Amino acid sequence: MARQELGLIEMNGAKSLLQDLDDAIARGTDESRAKALWHATDILITGRYSDDEISMFGEVIGRLAEEIEVAARAQLSDVMSACDHAPLNVIEKLALDDEIEVAGPVLRNSSRIDEKMLVESALTKGQSHLLAISQRSSIGEAVTDVLVKRGNQEVVTSVAKNEGARFSGSGLLHMVRRAEGDSILAEQLGLRKDVPRHIFQQLISKASEDVRRRLETERPEMMAQIQSSVTEVTGDLQSKFGPSSRSYFVAKRVVTTQYRQGNLNQDSISNYARQHRFDEVQIGLSLLSSLPVDVIERALMDRNREMILVLCKALDFSWDTTMSLLFLGAKDHLITARELQDNEREYGRLKIETSRSILKFYQSRKTGTGADAGRQPELQVH
Repeated sequence: MARQELGLIEMNGAKSLLQDLDDAIARGTDESRAKALWHATDILITGRYSDDEISMFGEVIGRLAEEIEVAARAQLSDVMSACDHAPLNVIEKLALDDEIEVAGPVLRNSSRIDEKMLVESALTKGQSHLLAISQRSSIGEAVTDVLVKRGNQEVVTSVAKNEGARFSGSGLLHMVRRAEGDSILAEQLGLRKDVPRHIFQQLISKASEDVRRRLETERPEMMAQIQSSVTEVTGDLQSKFGPSSRSYFVAKRVVTTQYRQGNLNQDSISNYARQHRFDEVQIGLSLLSSLPVDVIERALMDRNREMILVLCKALDFSWDTTMSLLFLGAKDHLITARELQDNEREYGRLKIETSRSILKFYQSRKTGTGADAGRQPELQVH
């Protein structure tokens, strides 16, 4: 009985709504339109309706919303932003309104607004709209890509602070570039737990001393990883593979000649790796990538395989060649099947453009310690 009575009330409400709409349009006054709008809105938010019924409400409210003043539309946006069954057409009208007082509540809070609508707003509206979007509790990569490219300093800093925002690799790299000379953005980006090590490394390489000190305090574990990846090669590495050994200089002469003759390529690197000729591999990769030998050594031997994967992707190496380099640097030249699968999956995810940006970062450092650190093998062979 209760359900029948509720259905009757809702049906009567809908009929009354349509009558109010007709009256509002017939009278053509602000007062009559506002009355019909709030009557329709009250019935919508207090009831439960089918999709078709919600669509009907949307048509009514949407038509009325076009006829009311900014203040009334802003009030409507506040109400609709908190309604989990708000008509989609109404949400879209409000989100794309030129007035931020109207669009803001929906852009910030509505669960009914989809990614496509957010991207459209971010691409076509002003900075105040972008700022509202940056404050949402959850933001996907497609949206943040637009925010970090179109947004002003306030927008980009806001989205960097937002723990619910997710960023693509290119989006993060774009923010790193924008953080140069912007200590506030640099710090906010450095504090994010989802920033990969290689992006973090680029960030601190360009950050001010004050920002670096603060990040050393806030992110000691990340700073320690960065320090270990760009400092000198360990004594064991130097004694086993370092430039002081006779075999190294022999290998340097051979590989450098090969390079000068235009015969040093992926195939030759792969062949050296399969023969476990470490010196030839590290010198060859150094020449092909314009990276110091000590950085190549570290990449090959580091248990974290991220750097060698990025290097291979930047050089557009095949997975077979990359795999041979992974085996070369592994302890006893052994890798478990699980590790190999994980590395192959990660290699497939890497983008050449992003990897080459990372490579440029390492090229710009060209620092290290040790007899041959900080410079490439000599191109002059005597």
